[in-house]
Amino acid sequence: MATKASLSERVLQGDVRAASRLMRNIDDGEPQATEALRELFPKTGRAYIIGITGSPGAGKSTLTDRLIAHLRKAGKTVGVIAVDPTSPFTGGAILGDRIRMQDHATDPGVFIRSLATRGNLGGLSRATGDCIRVMDAMGRDVIIVETVGVGQDEIDIAQMAHSTLVVTVPGMGDDIQAIKAGILEVADIFVVNKSDLDGADRVVRELRMMLELRHAVKAPPMDHDAYHRMVRAKAEGKQVEEPAGPREWEPPIMKVVASKDQGVDALVKQIEEHRAFLEETGQRKVKERTRAAAQFVALLRERLLNSALTRLERERGQLDEVAGRIAERQADPYALAEELASQLAE
Repeated sequence: MATKASLSERVLQGDVRAASRLMRNIDDGEPQATEALRELFPKTGRAYIIGITGSPGAGKSTLTDRLIAHLRKAGKTVGVIAVDPTSPFTGGAILGDRIRMQDHATDPGVFIRSLATRGNLGGLSRATGDCIRVMDAMGRDVIIVETVGVGQDEIDIAQMAHSTLVVTVPGMGDDIQAIKAGILEVADIFVVNKSDLDGADRVVRELRMMLELRHAVKAPPMDHDAYHRMVRAKAEGKQVEEPAGPREWEPPIMKVVASKDQGVDALVKQIEEHRAFLEETGQRKVKERTRAAAQFVALLRERLLNSALTRLERERGQLDEVAGRIAERQADPYALAEELASQLAE
Protein backbone atom coordinates (compact mmCIF):
# COMPACT_ATOMS: atom_id res chain seq x y z
CA MET A 1 0.00 0.00 0.00
CA ALA A 2 1.43 3.33 -1.07
CA THR A 3 2.04 5.85 1.70
CA LYS A 4 0.05 9.05 1.53
CA ALA A 5 2.12 11.99 0.28
CA SER A 6 2.78 14.74 2.83
CA LEU A 7 1.46 18.25 2.32
CA SER A 8 4.88 19.54 1.26
CA GLU A 9 5.33 16.67 -1.21
CA ARG A 10 1.98 17.46 -2.80
CA VAL A 11 2.95 21.12 -3.08
CA LEU A 12 6.18 20.14 -4.87
CA GLN A 13 4.05 18.13 -7.30
CA GLY A 14 2.09 21.29 -8.11
CA ASP A 15 -1.07 20.36 -6.22
CA VAL A 16 -3.12 23.56 -6.00
CA ARG A 17 -5.37 22.27 -3.21
CA ALA A 18 -2.37 21.34 -1.07
CA ALA A 19 -0.80 24.75 -1.70
CA SER A 20 -4.06 26.51 -0.81
CA ARG A 21 -4.33 24.52 2.41
CA LEU A 22 -0.74 25.30 3.37
CA MET A 23 -1.19 29.00 2.64
CA ARG A 24 -4.32 29.03 4.81
CA ASN A 25 -2.34 27.39 7.63
CA ILE A 26 0.43 29.98 7.17
CA ASP A 27 -2.05 32.86 7.23
CA ASP A 28 -3.71 31.45 10.37
CA GLY A 29 -0.35 30.94 12.08
CA GLU A 30 -0.81 27.18 12.46
CA PRO A 31 2.32 25.47 13.94
CA GLN A 32 2.24 22.63 11.37
CA ALA A 33 2.84 25.15 8.58
CA THR A 34 6.39 25.74 9.82
CA GLU A 35 7.42 22.11 9.34
CA ALA A 36 6.07 22.11 5.78
CA LEU A 37 7.93 25.36 5.02
CA ARG A 38 11.16 23.83 6.31
CA GLU A 39 10.75 20.92 3.90
CA LEU A 40 9.94 23.22 0.98
CA PHE A 41 12.67 25.80 1.57
CA PRO A 42 15.54 23.95 -0.25
CA LYS A 43 13.33 23.76 -3.36
CA THR A 44 12.72 27.51 -3.55
CA GLY A 45 14.62 30.41 -5.12
CA ARG A 46 13.80 29.75 -8.78
CA ALA A 47 10.78 32.01 -9.42
CA TYR A 48 11.04 35.61 -10.60
CA ILE A 49 9.03 37.97 -8.40
CA ILE A 50 7.30 41.08 -9.72
CA GLY A 51 5.87 43.57 -7.22
CA ILE A 52 3.08 45.96 -8.18
CA THR A 53 2.37 48.90 -5.91
CA GLY A 54 0.89 52.38 -6.09
CA SER A 55 -2.00 54.48 -4.89
CA PRO A 56 -5.53 53.05 -4.55
CA GLY A 57 -7.51 53.37 -7.77
CA ALA A 58 -4.43 53.30 -10.00
CA GLY A 59 -5.61 50.12 -11.74
CA LYS A 60 -3.12 47.69 -10.21
CA SER A 61 -5.48 44.71 -10.43
CA THR A 62 -6.37 45.41 -14.06
CA LEU A 63 -2.68 45.72 -14.90
CA THR A 64 -1.96 42.47 -13.06
CA ASP A 65 -4.70 40.75 -15.06
CA ARG A 66 -3.16 41.89 -18.36
CA LEU A 67 0.37 40.93 -17.25
CA ILE A 68 -0.89 37.43 -16.48
CA ALA A 69 -2.32 37.15 -20.00
CA HIS A 70 0.94 38.25 -21.64
CA LEU A 71 3.08 35.97 -19.47
CA ARG A 72 0.83 33.00 -20.24
CA LYS A 73 1.15 33.69 -23.97
CA ALA A 74 4.92 33.48 -23.47
CA GLY A 75 4.46 30.03 -21.90
CA LYS A 76 5.16 31.10 -18.31
CA THR A 77 3.30 29.68 -15.33
CA VAL A 78 2.14 32.42 -13.02
CA GLY A 79 1.35 32.77 -9.33
CA VAL A 80 -0.45 35.85 -8.01
CA ILE A 81 -0.59 37.03 -4.41
CA ALA A 82 -3.10 39.87 -4.07
CA VAL A 83 -3.09 41.64 -0.71
CA ASP A 84 -6.28 43.36 0.44
CA PRO A 85 -6.77 45.60 3.48
CA THR A 86 -8.34 44.22 6.64
CA SER A 87 -11.24 46.10 8.17
CA PRO A 88 -10.25 47.58 11.55
CA PHE A 89 -13.87 47.06 12.69
CA THR A 90 -14.79 43.54 11.56
CA GLY A 91 -11.35 42.04 10.92
CA GLY A 92 -12.54 40.93 7.48
CA ALA A 93 -11.30 41.77 4.01
CA ILE A 94 -13.01 42.13 0.65
CA LEU A 95 -10.40 40.04 -1.22
CA GLY A 96 -11.82 41.41 -4.45
CA ASP A 97 -8.81 40.82 -6.69
CA ARG A 98 -10.00 37.31 -7.55
CA ILE A 99 -13.20 38.85 -8.91
CA ARG A 100 -11.20 41.16 -11.18
CA MET A 101 -9.08 38.26 -12.49
CA GLN A 102 -11.86 35.79 -13.28
CA ASP A 103 -10.60 35.35 -16.86
CA HIS A 104 -7.75 33.22 -15.48
CA ALA A 105 -9.73 31.30 -12.86
CA THR A 106 -9.88 28.08 -14.91
CA ASP A 107 -6.30 28.27 -16.23
CA PRO A 108 -4.18 25.57 -14.52
CA GLY A 109 -1.09 27.64 -15.29
CA VAL A 110 -2.34 30.49 -13.07
CA PHE A 111 -2.75 30.31 -9.29
CA ILE A 112 -4.29 33.36 -7.60
CA ARG A 113 -4.27 33.71 -3.82
CA SER A 114 -5.73 36.63 -1.88
CA LEU A 115 -4.34 37.59 1.52
CA ALA A 116 -5.59 40.05 4.10
CA THR A 117 -3.13 42.45 5.73
CA ARG A 118 -4.55 41.69 9.21
CA GLY A 119 -3.35 45.10 10.34
CA ASN A 120 0.16 44.72 8.95
CA LEU A 121 1.64 47.99 7.66
CA GLY A 122 3.79 48.43 4.56
CA GLY A 123 1.25 47.17 2.03
CA LEU A 124 1.82 43.44 2.57
CA SER A 125 0.48 40.65 4.74
CA ARG A 126 2.64 39.03 7.41
CA ALA A 127 2.31 35.76 5.50
CA THR A 128 3.31 37.15 2.09
CA GLY A 129 6.94 35.98 2.13
CA ASP A 130 6.02 32.41 3.10
CA CYS A 131 3.22 32.26 0.51
CA ILE A 132 5.72 33.37 -2.14
CA ARG A 133 7.90 30.41 -1.14
CA VAL A 134 4.96 28.03 -1.50
CA MET A 135 4.22 29.22 -5.04
CA ASP A 136 7.94 29.09 -5.82
CA ALA A 137 8.12 25.49 -4.61
CA MET A 138 5.10 24.65 -6.78
CA GLY A 139 7.23 25.54 -9.79
CA ARG A 140 5.63 28.84 -10.82
CA ASP A 141 7.94 30.70 -13.20
CA VAL A 142 6.74 34.19 -12.26
CA ILE A 143 5.05 35.35 -9.06
CA ILE A 144 3.21 38.68 -9.07
CA VAL A 145 2.60 40.35 -5.71
CA GLU A 146 0.00 43.11 -5.77
CA THR A 147 0.07 45.29 -2.66
CA VAL A 148 -2.78 47.02 -0.88
CA GLY A 149 -2.17 50.52 -2.19
CA VAL A 150 -1.66 52.50 0.98
CA GLY A 151 0.47 55.33 -0.35
CA GLN A 152 3.85 56.72 0.63
CA ASP A 153 4.98 54.10 3.16
CA GLU A 154 4.23 51.07 1.01
CA ILE A 155 7.83 50.03 0.41
CA ASP A 156 8.02 46.53 1.89
CA ILE A 157 7.45 45.10 -1.58
CA ALA A 158 10.94 46.26 -2.64
CA GLN A 159 12.42 43.74 -0.19
CA MET A 160 10.29 40.94 -1.64
CA ALA A 161 10.39 41.54 -5.39
CA HIS A 162 13.08 41.41 -8.05
CA SER A 163 11.28 44.02 -10.18
CA THR A 164 9.06 46.61 -8.48
CA LEU A 165 6.45 48.42 -10.58
CA VAL A 166 5.02 51.66 -9.21
CA VAL A 167 1.66 52.46 -10.83
CA THR A 168 0.19 55.93 -10.99
CA VAL A 169 -2.57 57.58 -13.02
CA PRO A 170 -3.36 61.11 -14.16
CA GLY A 171 -6.24 63.07 -12.73
CA MET A 172 -5.95 62.06 -9.07
CA GLY A 173 -5.00 65.44 -7.68
CA ASP A 174 -1.38 65.79 -6.68
CA ASP A 175 -0.28 62.60 -8.44
CA ILE A 176 3.43 62.66 -7.76
CA GLN A 177 3.13 63.88 -4.19
CA ALA A 178 1.12 60.74 -3.45
CA ILE A 179 4.05 58.48 -4.31
CA LYS A 180 7.24 60.48 -4.01
CA ALA A 181 8.24 59.95 -0.38
CA GLY A 182 9.32 56.33 -0.13
CA ILE A 183 7.98 54.64 -3.22
CA LEU A 184 9.98 56.76 -5.66
CA GLU A 185 13.14 55.25 -4.23
CA VAL A 186 12.04 51.64 -4.70
CA ALA A 187 10.61 51.77 -8.23
CA ASP A 188 12.39 49.77 -10.91
CA ILE A 189 9.76 50.70 -13.48
CA PHE A 190 7.17 53.47 -13.37
CA VAL A 191 3.82 52.72 -15.01
CA VAL A 192 1.51 55.58 -15.92
CA ASN A 193 -1.78 53.73 -16.29
CA LYS A 194 -4.90 55.16 -17.97
CA SER A 195 -2.53 57.20 -20.11
CA ASP A 196 -5.33 57.99 -22.55
CA LEU A 197 -6.65 60.48 -19.99
CA ASP A 198 -5.73 64.15 -19.93
CA GLY A 199 -2.69 64.90 -17.83
CA ALA A 200 -0.75 61.73 -18.60
CA ASP A 201 2.10 63.62 -20.26
CA ARG A 202 2.33 65.92 -17.24
CA VAL A 203 2.68 62.92 -14.93
CA VAL A 204 5.47 61.54 -17.15
CA ARG A 205 7.28 64.91 -17.12
CA GLU A 206 7.04 65.21 -13.33
CA LEU A 207 8.31 61.68 -12.81
CA ARG A 208 11.21 62.35 -15.16
CA MET A 209 12.04 65.58 -13.32
CA MET A 210 12.04 63.77 -9.99
CA LEU A 211 14.31 61.06 -11.35
CA GLU A 212 16.67 63.74 -12.66
CA LEU A 213 16.64 65.43 -9.27
CA ARG A 214 17.40 62.15 -7.53
CA HIS A 215 20.33 61.57 -9.85
CA ALA A 216 21.60 65.12 -9.28
CA VAL A 217 21.51 64.63 -5.51
CA LYS A 218 23.31 61.28 -5.66
CA ALA A 219 25.98 62.17 -8.22
CA PRO A 220 28.88 64.67 -7.96
CA PRO A 221 28.51 67.78 -10.21
CA MET A 222 30.95 66.62 -12.92
CA ASP A 223 29.32 63.17 -13.10
CA HIS A 224 25.94 64.85 -13.28
CA ASP A 225 27.03 66.97 -16.27
CA ALA A 226 28.45 63.91 -18.01
CA TYR A 227 25.22 62.06 -17.38
CA HIS A 228 23.17 64.79 -19.07
CA ARG A 229 25.52 64.85 -22.07
CA MET A 230 25.10 61.09 -22.37
CA VAL A 231 21.28 61.38 -22.20
CA ARG A 232 21.26 64.06 -24.93
CA ALA A 233 23.58 62.00 -27.13
CA LYS A 234 21.38 58.94 -26.75
CA ALA A 235 18.28 60.98 -27.60
CA GLU A 236 20.02 62.12 -30.80
CA GLY A 237 20.78 58.51 -31.71
CA LYS A 238 24.54 58.79 -31.23
CA GLN A 239 26.75 55.97 -30.00
CA VAL A 240 27.94 56.84 -26.51
CA GLU A 241 30.33 55.19 -24.11
CA GLU A 242 28.80 54.29 -20.77
CA PRO A 243 30.48 56.04 -17.82
CA ALA A 244 32.98 54.04 -15.81
CA GLY A 245 31.97 52.50 -12.54
CA PRO A 246 29.13 50.20 -11.43
CA ARG A 247 26.18 50.16 -13.78
CA GLU A 248 22.96 51.59 -12.42
CA TRP A 249 19.44 50.87 -13.58
CA GLU A 250 17.58 53.96 -14.77
CA PRO A 251 13.86 53.37 -14.07
CA PRO A 252 11.90 53.74 -17.31
CA ILE A 253 8.49 55.43 -17.41
CA MET A 254 5.95 53.37 -19.33
CA LYS A 255 2.58 54.67 -20.52
CA VAL A 256 -0.13 52.00 -20.62
CA VAL A 257 -3.89 51.66 -20.79
CA ALA A 258 -4.33 48.33 -19.02
CA SER A 259 -8.09 48.14 -19.58
CA LYS A 260 -7.48 48.24 -23.35
CA ASP A 261 -4.28 46.15 -23.24
CA GLN A 262 -2.29 49.06 -24.69
CA GLY A 263 1.41 49.29 -23.87
CA VAL A 264 1.41 46.09 -21.77
CA ASP A 265 3.54 44.17 -24.26
CA ALA A 266 6.21 46.88 -24.09
CA LEU A 267 5.99 46.79 -20.28
CA VAL A 268 6.61 43.01 -20.24
CA LYS A 269 9.68 43.55 -22.44
CA GLN A 270 10.92 46.22 -20.01
CA ILE A 271 10.51 43.80 -17.10
CA GLU A 272 12.58 41.24 -19.03
CA GLU A 273 15.25 43.90 -19.64
CA HIS A 274 15.38 44.62 -15.93
CA ARG A 275 15.64 40.91 -15.19
CA ALA A 276 18.55 40.60 -17.64
CA PHE A 277 20.22 43.65 -16.06
CA LEU A 278 19.98 42.15 -12.57
CA GLU A 279 21.50 38.88 -13.73
CA GLU A 280 24.27 40.49 -15.81
CA THR A 281 25.37 42.79 -12.98
CA GLY A 282 24.97 40.27 -10.17
CA GLN A 283 22.35 42.44 -8.48
CA ARG A 284 19.79 39.66 -8.45
CA LYS A 285 21.91 37.85 -5.85
CA VAL A 286 22.17 41.10 -3.89
CA LYS A 287 18.38 41.39 -3.88
CA GLU A 288 18.08 37.77 -2.78
CA ARG A 289 20.40 38.39 0.17
CA THR A 290 18.51 41.56 1.12
CA ARG A 291 15.21 39.68 1.02
CA ALA A 292 16.65 36.80 3.04
CA ALA A 293 17.92 39.20 5.70
CA ALA A 294 14.59 41.06 5.93
CA GLN A 295 12.55 37.86 6.18
CA PHE A 296 14.90 36.34 8.76
CA VAL A 297 14.74 39.48 10.93
CA ALA A 298 10.93 39.52 10.65
CA LEU A 299 10.76 35.85 11.63
CA LEU A 300 13.15 36.37 14.54
CA ARG A 301 11.20 39.43 15.70
CA GLU A 302 7.96 37.43 15.70
CA ARG A 303 9.51 34.53 17.62
CA LEU A 304 11.09 36.82 20.22
CA LEU A 305 7.89 38.82 20.65
CA ASN A 306 5.85 35.67 21.19
CA SER A 307 8.42 34.41 23.72
CA ALA A 308 8.35 37.75 25.54
CA LEU A 309 4.54 37.84 25.70
CA THR A 310 4.41 34.24 26.93
CA ARG A 311 6.91 35.03 29.70
CA LEU A 312 5.07 38.24 30.58
CA GLU A 313 1.76 36.40 31.01
CA ARG A 314 3.41 33.63 33.02
CA GLU A 315 5.12 36.01 35.45
CA ARG A 316 3.01 39.18 35.49
CA GLY A 317 -0.46 38.19 34.26
CA GLN A 318 -2.38 38.63 31.01
CA LEU A 319 -1.38 41.47 28.70
CA ASP A 320 -4.66 43.31 29.34
CA GLU A 321 -4.00 43.23 33.08
CA VAL A 322 -0.46 44.53 32.64
CA ALA A 323 -1.70 47.22 30.25
CA GLY A 324 -4.26 48.28 32.86
CA ARG A 325 -1.56 48.69 35.50
CA ILE A 326 0.57 50.69 33.05
CA ALA A 327 -2.40 52.92 32.19
CA GLU A 328 -3.00 53.52 35.91
CA ARG A 329 0.70 54.37 36.32
CA GLN A 330 1.13 51.43 38.70
CA ALA A 331 3.78 49.85 36.46
CA ASP A 332 6.67 51.28 34.47
CA PRO A 333 6.57 50.04 30.82
CA TYR A 334 10.21 50.97 30.21
CA ALA A 335 11.56 49.03 33.16
CA LEU A 336 9.27 46.09 32.38
CA ALA A 337 10.40 45.95 28.75
CA GLU A 338 14.08 46.16 29.78
CA GLU A 339 13.57 43.38 32.32
CA LEU A 340 11.91 41.05 29.80
CA ALA A 341 14.57 41.78 27.16
CA SER A 342 17.33 41.00 29.66
CA GLN A 343 15.67 37.73 30.65
CA LEU A 344 15.32 36.65 27.00
CA ALA A 345 18.98 37.46 26.38
CA GLU A 346 20.16 35.17 29.19
